Amino acid sequence: MTGARATAKTRAKAKPGGRARATKKAAASAAGKRSKRGAPKANHAAAERKRAQDILRLLEAQYPDAHCALVHQDAFELLVATILSAQCTDVRVNMVTPALFARYPGPGPMAQADTAELEGLIRSTGFYHNKAKSLWGASRRIVAQFGGQVPATMEELLTLPGVARKTANVVLGNAFGKNEGVVVDTHVGRLAGRMGLSKETDPRKIETDLMALFPREKWTLLAHQLIFHGRQVCAARKPKCAECRLAELCPKVGV
Repeated sequence: MTGARATAKTRAKAKPGGRARATKKAAASAAGKRSKRGAPKANHAAAERKRAQDILRLLEAQYPDAHCALVHQDAFELLVATILSAQCTDVRVNMVTPALFARYPGPGPMAQADTAELEGLIRSTGFYHNKAKSLWGASRRIVAQFGGQVPATMEELLTLPGVARKTANVVLGNAFGKNEGVVVDTHVGRLAGRMGLSKETDPRKIETDLMALFPREKWTLLAHQLIFHGRQVCAARKPKCAECRLAELCPKVGV
C-alpha cells in the first residue's frame, strides 16, 4: 500500500502542467467567489439608478417649468445675484438687484464702485461687508484677466473672489448651458438625504453621488426641480408626504 501511494505521488509530480492547472483552477475558484460577493452590490447600484430615473421622470412631469429663480439678463448679473444669495432668499436678492445693476451695469463699473455705496445697495441681503468685497474683487478680476467677460469654465470661475463650486455650477449651467456639476444648496442637500440619494452631508460629496445617479444633460434642471419640490412640497420642518407624487419612491430618511 505504501509503495502504491509513493508511485501515484511520483506520477503526479511528473505529470507536465499539473501544478499550473491546479493554480489556474484555484484562481478561477477565487474569482468566482469574488464575483458572487460583488453581485449584490452591482444589483443594488442598478436598482438605485433605476429609482433615480423614476424620480427624475416624476420631477420633470411635476415641474416642467422649473428654472433659475434669480432674475438676470446675462452671466455677470447671474454671478452677482448668486453671490448675494448666500444666506439670503432669492426673493430678497431679486428685490435688491434692479437698483444694483442700474447703478453698476457690468463688471467695469462695479470694479470702480465706492465700497460704502456698494454695501448700502446690498445691505438687506446680509453679510454685506464680505459680499461687497467679493463683488468688487470678482469684477476687478473679470476686467483685468478676462477682458470684461465672465469666464465660461469651472477652473477660471473658481479663481474669482467669492466664487466656490456651487456658484460656478449656477453660472455655467444657467448662463452658458454647461452641465459641469449639480448645484447643491440647502434644498437639494436635504432632499438628496431624505430620498436616499446620498448618505453624505458634505455638499461636494452629495454632488458626486447625484452626478453618478443622473444623466449629465439633466444636472442643471435637476437642481431646479429639486429646489422647486423642496419649497413647495418637501419642506424642512413639515414635508407634505401625503401630497407628494414621489412618496412611493422615497424612503423618507429622517422624517
